[in-house]
Amino acid sequence: MNEEKQPRSDRNDTYTHNIVKSNERSLDRRGFMKTLVGAAGLFAVSTLPWGAMAAQKLLHGEAGEQPRQKIAEVAALRAGDAKEFAYPGTHDSALLVCVREGEYKAYQNACTHLKCPVFWSKENHELLCPCHHGKFDVETGNPLAGPPRRPLPEIELAVEHGVIYAIGVKPYEA
Repeated sequence: MNEEKQPRSDRNDTYTHNIVKSNERSLDRRGFMKTLVGAAGLFAVSTLPWGAMAAQKLLHGEAGEQPRQKIAEVAALRAGDAKEFAYPGTHDSALLVCVREGEYKAYQNACTHLKCPVFWSKENHELLCPCHHGKFDVETGNPLAGPPRRPLPEIELAVEHGVIYAIGVKPYEA
């Protein structure tokens, strides 16, 4: 009986006795959205330096000089022959093709569509990507068929004293 005479707010059997109303809405929807937009803006601004460096590298090439690397002896390649090598780094696969006697072309042999390896077809006189039937012109590196839209990156060559050297990668031209 004594319980019934106590005011309702003093009872411990209600569901609202543990709510502190002064801090009830410390993070509402508007506050959450402001925090979310602020975090996204901070992330966007923090990635700008890396994006600028990547764009500069893509449009203007490496800032430093690329290494000079021996690929093959001229006497070892005949017209229509090809040789795989790594350039400019040890994990960057490339392909040298003897187009005609005394004329050589070299490309990074990762397809510009999805980076599948590109192979030389001596019979068809073209570079092939087996993943999606992409074909590239050996003279220019431009795509001939399939989903690739960009040409293969060309490796600059120098022939000196009967030796073929890779001397750089041409920058991408849009």
